[in-house]
Amino acid sequence: MTDGKDDPAAVPGGRAYRTPRERAALGRAARRTTPRSRHAEWAPSPLRADPVDVIEEQSARRVPELVPIRYGRMSESPFRFYRGAAAVMAADLAGTPVTGLRAQLCGDAHMLNFRLLASPERRLMFDINDFDETLPGPWEWDVKRLAASLVIAGRAAGFSAGERTATVLAAVGGYRAYMRRFARMGDLDVWYAHFEADRLQERFAPLLGARDRARWERSQERARSHDTLQAFEKLTHVVDGRRRIAADPPLLTPLRDLPEALDAGVERELARLMERYGHTLQSDRRTLLEQYRVADIARKVVGVGSVGTRCWIVLLLGKDDEDPLFLQAKEADESVLARHVGACLQRTQGERVVAGQRLMQATSDIFLGWERVHGIDGRRRDFYVRQLRDWKGIVVAETMSPEVMGVFGRVCGATLARAHARSGDRIAIAAYLGGGDVFDRALAEFAERYADQNERDHQALLDAARTGRVTTRSA
Repeated sequence: MTDGKDDPAAVPGGRAYRTPRERAALGRAARRTTPRSRHAEWAPSPLRADPVDVIEEQSARRVPELVPIRYGRMSESPFRFYRGAAAVMAADLAGTPVTGLRAQLCGDAHMLNFRLLASPERRLMFDINDFDETLPGPWEWDVKRLAASLVIAGRAAGFSAGERTATVLAAVGGYRAYMRRFARMGDLDVWYAHFEADRLQERFAPLLGARDRARWERSQERARSHDTLQAFEKLTHVVDGRRRIAADPPLLTPLRDLPEALDAGVERELARLMERYGHTLQSDRRTLLEQYRVADIARKVVGVGSVGTRCWIVLLLGKDDEDPLFLQAKEADESVLARHVGACLQRTQGERVVAGQRLMQATSDIFLGWERVHGIDGRRRDFYVRQLRDWKGIVVAETMSPEVMGVFGRVCGATLARAHARSGDRIAIAAYLGGGDVFDRALAEFAERYADQNERDHQALLDAARTGRVTTRSA
């Protein structure tokens, strides 16, 4: 079995030319070395690391006072644990069968990292959102992380085993069907492919009941309202005639309330970050950024898996004090995939995140860029920068019916196929998958088995909290 590292046809950006027929033959040949049914396999290695050790290794590099919040959130349910345990699953996936075909991976392709987003043309799109772990690697890993997340969410929602299987089959079937569709398309057509919310509604509305169609329409409206102006009203207030970020510790702490950060010159470093990061933008977007001025900065706690990483939000003001722009500067550490697929080729981890996002997303934030600065502890840290809110809408898995989760899973699978088709050999992958559902059913089995493992790992964290090995805190 090969991981594809030495095959120029399997490495994004290093592909030697092959005819479509040769590429399809490559994919079919992979069935002999890695039968599709083998993807059902999952059993923990006898040498498998303690999942709590893996999580604690990450936490050692994070803001110490925020780490208990991370553990508190991951303790709440197996699904929340899964969202924060990308490093655990990356190590597990490294021991599973692969075809040797590679693509740019999201690295954390669970179902809640697919959501509604705004395009620069102000169109509402459906796409992948989180790229903290992005790296080139085996395409199967992203699909398996998505499949397992659907089973874990389905268990939380009380779905039967049959309903969970149907959901995974819909998602993986969507991936396979769209990868085969992209295999027939030209390179530019694949690059321009995207999923607009309005088109998705037309395509999938007939599969939903009236109540679910109404929920979908409301979710679009909510996504459009989650913009900079909404964040401006929610997160700021006027103090002595100046617009300031309102404190909500520990989740949102203005820089002025972090004396150790002020003493270490973090304000100066972050101001320089805002100035220098602009050079990673296109020239027209840099010109737009230069019209804004920094008004305030705060530390923000984000997500589940990201809790404890250094994340700053920056309030900028344009033509007047009612013309805001909120940017988020988020720390970028080494990808959890790196020790299993190799280090990134970019000079900094922030650039790695941005490069992966630009490659996988159909259209990216106009302010997406990166920079490196010195932290409070004197260490150089990598950051990537993007808008804090730009028409973002996220699903609530707990309220989904099996039918809705099946439709949602299919859209996620199609979206992931489009993202992989940009960098991976879509013709070879499509030929490997074939027209039948052998791979789909294998992943349905894998997902159930891995959901069992995730529940055991979640229990291990609960046990560690009960014995005092880790400290949890709600926030």
